[in-house]
Amino acid sequence: MRRLLLIAPLLLFTLGCSVVQSPEDEATDSAREAARKVGERLYGGSPRTAEEVGRSAAEIDGVEVLRLTGTSTHDGDGVGVVVRTSGSAYEGWLAPEEVAVRRCFAVRVSPRSEWGEGPRDVDCPKSPPLSFAPSPVPPRLPYEELRARLPRIPEGGRVDEDEVRRTLAALDLHPAIRDEVKREGDRVGVLLSLQGNGFDAQDCLLARVGPGDTEVWVPSRIQRMPGEGGCSVSNALGPQPSTH
Repeated sequence: MRRLLLIAPLLLFTLGCSVVQSPEDEATDSAREAARKVGERLYGGSPRTAEEVGRSAAEIDGVEVLRLTGTSTHDGDGVGVVVRTSGSAYEGWLAPEEVAVRRCFAVRVSPRSEWGEGPRDVDCPKSPPLSFAPSPVPPRLPYEELRARLPRIPEGGRVDEDEVRRTLAALDLHPAIRDEVKREGDRVGVLLSLQGNGFDAQDCLLARVGPGDTEVWVPSRIQRMPGEGGCSVSNALGPQPSTH
């Protein structure tokens, strides 16, 4: 019995040590988690070229893009991205020292990718990080021009939807700006928007024209986030509350 009592703590100690990660393993897990977040940032259903995917990954702090495969997210197996990320952990109790690592992982971007999908560990290519041209500057949404040109309808009057559409046509909108006009009762709603990346707040402009009521505004940032529905012509006709 005494021998068993002596062996038990030793077994517990041995088992405990077997599940404790080394600081380097913990740092590698941290780098892997950073790569997983890259995959989440790149996740989305809109078609993108390999160049666009690589640029988006390279713009994330602490991420280097070392290799791209494929031509576009919706072609074949999609776009493969090899990224290098950093991770750190501490070892020691009295005077802990930081252990930092840099590791490489492969991320796949395609319509078949799953949200939160784990990256694959790979060897780091010997080539230097890829460089990308800056993202194109998006066109400015014409807030002042739209506000100045939309018709003002007196109380008891009737909105002419065709006049609203002619106003938009006269603005000579940039091809990247999508416009939508919808009538509901005695009001006409207008949406001007730019395609979002599925992750950040979308750029859009809303307007509503009705008897005695012509307004132009930008929805709050939280309403412009993906899935919130703020950038819709329906929100122009029946605005959501400014906060949730």
